[in-house]
Amino acid sequence: MIRKISILRSNFIGIYAKAWEDVAFLPFNSEEESVKEVQETLGVPVIRILIDNSYLIGSMMTLNSNGIIFPNNSVNFPDSELSNGRNILYMEDKINAIGNDVLTNDRIALVHKSFSKTAIKKIEDCLGVEAVKASIGGIKTVGTAAVLSSKGMIVTPGATEDEIKYLSELFKTQVKAGTANFGNIYVGASIIANSRGVLVGEDTTPIELGRIDDVLS
Repeated sequence: MIRKISILRSNFIGIYAKAWEDVAFLPFNSEEESVKEVQETLGVPVIRILIDNSYLIGSMMTLNSNGIIFPNNSVNFPDSELSNGRNILYMEDKINAIGNDVLTNDRIALVHKSFSKTAIKKIEDCLGVEAVKASIGGIKTVGTAAVLSSKGMIVTPGATEDEIKYLSELFKTQVKAGTANFGNIYVGASIIANSRGVLVGEDTTPIELGRIDDVLS
């Protein structure tokens, strides 16, 4: 299933929400209609939170089946209700937009090149995967340059053929370039996906929808 939505009146839904196979995180003040659409499309419960008093949930956190990473000690919510058995890391680092700077599945993580060795070790320990420094199509914030689910991966159109081949081998999935929200190259800011469904910003065109659906659905 693929559906167009907005969150907090924004079409850049990936900035405001983050999802996995068993849960989705949305801002505390999300509209009830948005919460319902996320639940129905992705087939998961929604937890509403703030991160460091910010609504930019998708930009500020990342997760896989093994762990969740937040910046600092920033979430006013019990760990036991957040984790569902996962590791939780509150990472103190100069790079604090974790969702923008880490792209992960249960196989490997791609991370911003400026992360220190210490930070990378913490990321690996929390998520239970190897972390590799990289950029995608010249974009250092890898979490904004791509969207990844168990079905496939959409990357920014600036990604080269060599990068696409490399990412496909690294994540062991199909990778194609595309855009969302009427030509926006930051697909990670515009798409949320898991194996059950895909959500895109409301400005996404029919041609973009078709390509996204082909890869992620």
